[in-house]
Amino acid sequence: MGGRVLIVAGSDPSGGAGIQADIKTVTALGGYAMTAITALTAQNTEGVFGVHEVPPAFIAQQMRLVLSDIGADCIKIGMLHSAEVIATVADVLAADAPDVPLVLDPVMVAKGGHALLESSAVASLKARLVGRARIITPNLPEAAALAGDDGDGGSLARRVLALGPQAVLLKGGHGAGDDVTDILLERGAEPETFVSPRLKTRHTHGTGCTLASAIATGVAQGLAVRAAVVRARAYVLEAIRTAPGYGKGHGPLNHGHTVRPFA
Repeated sequence: MGGRVLIVAGSDPSGGAGIQADIKTVTALGGYAMTAITALTAQNTEGVFGVHEVPPAFIAQQMRLVLSDIGADCIKIGMLHSAEVIATVADVLAADAPDVPLVLDPVMVAKGGHALLESSAVASLKARLVGRARIITPNLPEAAALAGDDGDGGSLARRVLALGPQAVLLKGGHGAGDDVTDILLERGAEPETFVSPRLKTRHTHGTGCTLASAIATGVAQGLAVRAAVVRARAYVLEAIRTAPGYGKGHGPLNHGHTVRPFA
């Protein structure tokens, strides 16, 4: 086991997304997962039905206790939901983990359409965390919200990179067509395009959380950003392809496809 990943995100009781998906992913890729829970959600594969916010001071306490004891080789951030929580997390990072690389998944809307980030908090996310990220992993709608308008993938990636992160992985799953095109743009480098066949399935719950945590695990284990992205994409594609078929809506992935049953 190698690579300590502190995950700062919300909980999904159905196990497909959020903290639960993050822990499975980090473990399946050989890392050590730790968590600071930012919100409790009531959800399943059919949607999000309620959100119970964790007090910001308690989020900070969770983060500081883990960082001061075990430490972290990478921090993955998911659902933060409010400007106050964003400010709290940013303050802890600045004081307690200034040099730890950050993978930021700007979670804004759940798969079923429920808003997971207050619209007023987008400016805080841009001001406090986007520029701190080693890599940010928005989907097309999230990138448009961060950039302030729509555009093609290449221009969106450039505008998000201009906000200050070291790299952007623009996820193309929300696009049209038989292929999914992701764009990786690192500072000082030319954009690189990754194309995969679009899998015809409804079992895609938690793909964004899973991909970001897989990248974070690679970064924590010393991989360069591109290598971490390549491995993470391969892991997620196989997790979708072998999804167990649970639930009536957007079902979960097979996070454990790398794991051999214990005899």
